[in-house]
Amino acid sequence: MEHAFGPYLKQLREQQGYSINQLAEAAGISNSQISRIENGVRGVPKPATIRKISDALSVPYADMMKQAGYLEVSNTAIELQEAPDWATYKDRRDFKKMLEDEDDLMFDGIPLDDEDKKRIKDVLTGLFWEAKQMNKRKKKNDPDERP
Repeated sequence: MEHAFGPYLKQLREQQGYSINQLAEAAGISNSQISRIENGVRGVPKPATIRKISDALSVPYADMMKQAGYLEVSNTAIELQEAPDWATYKDRRDFKKMLEDEDDLMFDGIPLDDEDKKRIKDVLTGLFWEAKQMNKRKKKNDPDERP
């Protein structure tokens, strides 16, 4: 399925009155990257880039991820993968929520401050959605996969 992320981004940017340079500065990415995305030269950006753009435009991240094709939409709801039967409560805990809510998290014995948690969340979000996208492509192209 072809996703028209570039025109979508351009429309959002123009609706909010941003120039390419203004959006690039607000998002902390290059103006040439914004231009390449909008013109379809670059294609769909990585989730971490989408996060920066969504924050700069004050657009819900999930909406942009849907438009980019990272999230499948069915009957206007995001399809969520069920946790396996063997998963315990701790297995099901939302790691993103834990990073946002927990005060005393540590890594290798060092307490994480809010900036550390935000960086970890951003990196994990990007990796998570990239892996989901690769799995989706792999399943589509797998000749052994049965419907």
